[in-house]
Amino acid sequence: MLAAIVRRSSRVCDKLHSVRSVAEMLDVSRRSVYRYIEAGELTVVDMRTGVERSRVRIIGREVEALIERRMALSKTTQSAL
Repeated sequence: MLAAIVRRSSRVCDKLHSVRSVAEMLDVSRRSVYRYIEAGELTVVDMRTGVERSRVRIIGREVEALIERRMALSKTTQSAL
């Protein structure tokens, strides 16, 4: 499943994505995406145009980098077993 996500994300690496679309790509909740942002694992672009609520977007290559880091972490954990 992760390989399919990587293939799909590599095609859209220069696009800006909403938190909702990133959550769908990663098959996680929107709250999980916000946790990745808070932890510094995803960088956002704030598209706010005034005093309205924030409209953050995530660059596709950031999502791809997160997936690659998580895959590397997973491989390291599995080899330790």
